[in-house]
Amino acid sequence: QVQLVESGGGLVQAGGSLRLSCAASGRTFSTYTMGWFRQALGKEREFVAAISWTGSTYYTDSVKGRFTISRGNAKNTVDLQMNSLKPEDTAVYYCAADRRSLMTTTPDYWGQGTQVTVSS
Repeated sequence: QVQLVESGGGLVQAGGSLRLSCAASGRTFSTYTMGWFRQALGKEREFVAAISWTGSTYYTDSVKGRFTISRGNAKNTVDLQMNSLKPEDTAVYYCAADRRSLMTTTPDYWGQGTQVTVSS
């Protein structure tokens, strides 16, 4: 059993930056793929970024060049640095962990979500 807790969400103006963090606890494995999804109001949850245990990173096209996913300074953590934020980035961001070597559409574990609001 793994628990994921997100932090770092908040309100920021367009063009600004936020850094989200996800802390994992419980029975974790370093080989898990970690990543982020987001869900805007009235929309389906979508994939944002992921990082494999080998360090390979993956991003959805809309955030490439603006977001950077990385493993945190502490063990069992993953961060999402979000730069040049746009109002379209407004959503609840969910941390996810997948026991597979890549992030699937059905991750094994989910965080509770953290709100990111980008104002114009």
